[in-house]
Amino acid sequence: MKKLLLSIVSSLLFTAYLGAQTALPVLTAESGNRSLEQANCWAFGSATYTNSAGLPITGSWSILSNSPSNPSIGACWVKTPWMKPGSGNITLKYKNQAATAGSVRRIILSYIPYNAADPGQFKEGTLVRFDSISYSSPFPTTAQNLSFAIPAAIANSTLPYKIMISLVGVGGNSGSRLIVDDISIPGTYYADPTNNCLPQVQILDKDGDGVADNQDAYPEDKDRAYDVQIPNAGESTLMFEDLWPATGDYDFNDFVTAYGAIAVTNADNKVVEVKITTNVLAIGASYNNAFAVQFDGLKPELITGVKGNVTNFTEVFKFNDNGTESEQDYANVLIFDQARKQFPGAGGSGINVNPEGPFYTSEKVSVIVSFNVAKESAIEVKELKLNPYIVVNQNRGIEVHLSDNIPSSLADKKIFGTEKDNSSFEKGTYYKTKNNLPFAIKVEGLIPHMVEKQDILTGYPKLADWATSEGKEYENWYNNSEGFRQNKLLIYLEGIK
Repeated sequence: MKKLLLSIVSSLLFTAYLGAQTALPVLTAESGNRSLEQANCWAFGSATYTNSAGLPITGSWSILSNSPSNPSIGACWVKTPWMKPGSGNITLKYKNQAATAGSVRRIILSYIPYNAADPGQFKEGTLVRFDSISYSSPFPTTAQNLSFAIPAAIANSTLPYKIMISLVGVGGNSGSRLIVDDISIPGTYYADPTNNCLPQVQILDKDGDGVADNQDAYPEDKDRAYDVQIPNAGESTLMFEDLWPATGDYDFNDFVTAYGAIAVTNADNKVVEVKITTNVLAIGASYNNAFAVQFDGLKPELITGVKGNVTNFTEVFKFNDNGTESEQDYANVLIFDQARKQFPGAGGSGINVNPEGPFYTSEKVSVIVSFNVAKESAIEVKELKLNPYIVVNQNRGIEVHLSDNIPSSLADKKIFGTEKDNSSFEKGTYYKTKNNLPFAIKVEGLIPHMVEKQDILTGYPKLADWATSEGKEYENWYNNSEGFRQNKLLIYLEGIK
């Protein structure tokens, strides 16, 4: 194997496999014949070589996109052979054929990991987009020097990847194409042209699931491979107002918890289990609420087991043999049925809502929900829609969900649309007032909660604008920036900023 800089500007010769093979300049396009690069495992999607007058950027030939009328990442591209990326920057030159025809031109950088379990002949894993640059009309018709950092996730990797460069646009025609040249990617060539251009050596895979060990979160478990956070930002803060359908004091500290969920998938990207963790931060109510999660759209029978949840009031909650709640259309998993019991030794009606203290730490609860991975039942992460909610004061018919999240089958339908609630089953809108104010809030990351009896709209002055605009304004209403918080009204527990 030869180490080389995969560069359009370099003139390379390498010897490989079936005796001596001459590799023409790699993607200088100066050969005028893509088949020579394809023989060395480069690939092209609707990208051609051009030597038409005035088009080449350097030398006699450059790479020309198709008519840029499709913004899809797969519309037009150039893809490297399998390689081990180095560190540093991917560089290239770009210009446009015409300055004003069309509205958008975009160059998108992605990487593709090796996946031995992929049924296709090229064994390509899931494409990951990592950088891009966009231009609006008028487009540059003189060469632009572009640079994109190789992502830290793949830099100096011992595993092979492909780099894909997409050349796309909106509103273009055959006279307004993208032109690129002098692409340079630091790394090590790692393809075998004699073996369908697959990587040169077998990837280390202890459990034989087709996922390389250093990409496998469970390298010795053939049934598990990847951890996917839901959402991808990680831990979130959940806050509830438990006097729904009334707004009450609207302090949103009746039940506050740190909440996270991770989907564990196998090598085929099918969900094996979902790990739900919760750590209650505050209870500002006298009610003893329960906490549950509904898997919207998923039938209870898709789940094979539930472990780790805390249950005491079996006369309130009834369960199927697989651990899901019975008499539900969708799979509902009880996390715990009495929030107050998560704070051993804490007394009084309010916990962690008085700025003078005392402050308590709750017991963390981790629940594992196992899924059926049989072919006819297996699901992918994209099918998971987790819908966390509280059941108020052991009254099974009273649930509080995030805005527009559907109630469970056991919620009392007669309550909706009463008092301050403006839910409409016909419109599919739930748990909002007439002004779109919520009864429950979820924020990615951990934020402080309200002091007891203090309206959250005073603690977070931008929240009302965000809610009434249906999320179009101040989507970062919870930020710790000037004018966004009234800190004297907020409780900052340890570790929360």
